[in-house]
Amino acid sequence: MAMSPAGANPWEKVQEPYLGLEQSIGSYANGCLSGGEALPLKGEGYQVIRPSRNRYYGHPNMIAYLTKLAKKTKGFGLDDLMIADISMPRGGNFTKGHSSHQTGLDADIWLSFAPESLTKDSLESPTAVSMVDLQNYALKRDNWLKEHAILFQVAASEPEVARIFVHPVIKETLCEMAWEDRNWLRKVRPWWGHHYHMHVRLQCPEGSLNCISQNAPPAGDGCGAELISWRPKPVDDTKTVATTTKKKRVKIKPGQCEVVLTQ
Repeated sequence: MAMSPAGANPWEKVQEPYLGLEQSIGSYANGCLSGGEALPLKGEGYQVIRPSRNRYYGHPNMIAYLTKLAKKTKGFGLDDLMIADISMPRGGNFTKGHSSHQTGLDADIWLSFAPESLTKDSLESPTAVSMVDLQNYALKRDNWLKEHAILFQVAASEPEVARIFVHPVIKETLCEMAWEDRNWLRKVRPWWGHHYHMHVRLQCPEGSLNCISQNAPPAGDGCGAELISWRPKPVDDTKTVATTTKKKRVKIKPGQCEVVLTQ
């Protein structure tokens, strides 16, 4: 099997998918991918960015989802989606950059749109556009477009989607909008860091018996007290915050992952 330069972790060395049954194995943050597929670097309504990272592999369900989503958003008049990291050819853990994305069921979609075919240099070094003024916990109104709302609604409305992670300010923005159907908002979950991209997570596929799902999101649209709890708290300068050092727990992957990695 083809290898990348020495020094990468074992999962990053592998350059080709494992030619076994199509299965997501383990949990989103501790697992691997069998029978993965590569997302073509360009398709109807999307372009893959930073392709040299070799992170455009996913479970066939994810590849089908992304191609379906891109066609739908193009039909709504959106410019090309910029698809970033999905998984490595056989999934597994990254040296840096992600703790999840290990089973081919997670994908990052940037909130920038590509109006035309990007140059090779632009694909490798795209400019991220943040939707959030992080210091003031506020939406950057000049960067937010009606197309973003369409993207979130279309992306979250597909039944195979388990969650979409996004910065709490973006979730608040979506909550404040008038929607005839608000059910899809339940899947849009607040999480720090996701201010220039959305992180789509699919449910465990049928046939992936060793795939570990998350619990379903809480009932409701998630626009109430839970979302308010993410807002920054006033700082009390009189309090001393104790610091503790947490030991990093070593995660043991499912046994099937050893086969996926080495054969």
